[in-house]
Amino acid sequence: MGTDKRNRQKENRRARQSELEKQIQRQKTVRRGTRIALLVAVVVAVVAAISLWPESDDAQTTETTESSVAEITETTVAPAPAGPFEYGQGECAPTDGSGDQVQKFAAAPKLCIDPAKTYTAQVSTNKGDLTIVLDSAYAPGTVNNFVNLVRSKYFDGTVCHRAIPSFVVQCGDPTATGSGGPGYAIADELPKMGEYKLGSLAMANSGPNTNGSQFFIISGEQGVTLPPNYSLFGQVINGLDTTLPALDKAGNADPSSNGVPPTEEIRIISVTVSES
Repeated sequence: MGTDKRNRQKENRRARQSELEKQIQRQKTVRRGTRIALLVAVVVAVVAAISLWPESDDAQTTETTESSVAEITETTVAPAPAGPFEYGQGECAPTDGSGDQVQKFAAAPKLCIDPAKTYTAQVSTNKGDLTIVLDSAYAPGTVNNFVNLVRSKYFDGTVCHRAIPSFVVQCGDPTATGSGGPGYAIADELPKMGEYKLGSLAMANSGPNTNGSQFFIISGEQGVTLPPNYSLFGQVINGLDTTLPALDKAGNADPSSNGVPPTEEIRIISVTVSES
């Protein structure tokens, strides 16, 4: 009896030991599977991260730059150039208007105005007169160019070659063809979106930094919506209710004409400028 009991106890111990060993093995298997699963998850995550990361710093820079350009385009279209305006080496015209008329120059003018002063242009046309305050604080280079042309009698007796009703009246080409200019170009001084308004004076151009002598005056609501790609340098303060509507009325409304020529001649008799 004693021997049988001891044998049964031994068998029970072996059975419990065997079951314990099986449990330990199962736990090891589970832990190994968990580690493998975690490792696979980590590998998948790393691969996913690599596929989403730019291939190089250049790629990241390109994406950032393109995003910035898109934002700038939506808000301001084209910002004013950084740094001070670079003036030319051309001589300044006599400030008292005593010189002869000059309509061709070898170079853009050097600084001929005092940017701290206010300059006002009096434009006399066959449709009436306009008084325009020039913004030398915001666009000193463009104002300097315009004032020097005025003092050179550049615009006197010229014909405005283009006018579109409720849009703009464009002048400043002595040849009245739309392709004439002073023989040089100056840099842009661009406004922000929404700064054009009725009576704004701005430079016409054929692309960035191609300003010469041609300018336009916004004569209607359509012109106010222009993108800020044109140097803004003045504002009509007298003649908004009289002369400007008369100029606008002379515009060519035929869409195929692009405003050329106006239906009535628009002639600049003279332009003078004063400073204060």
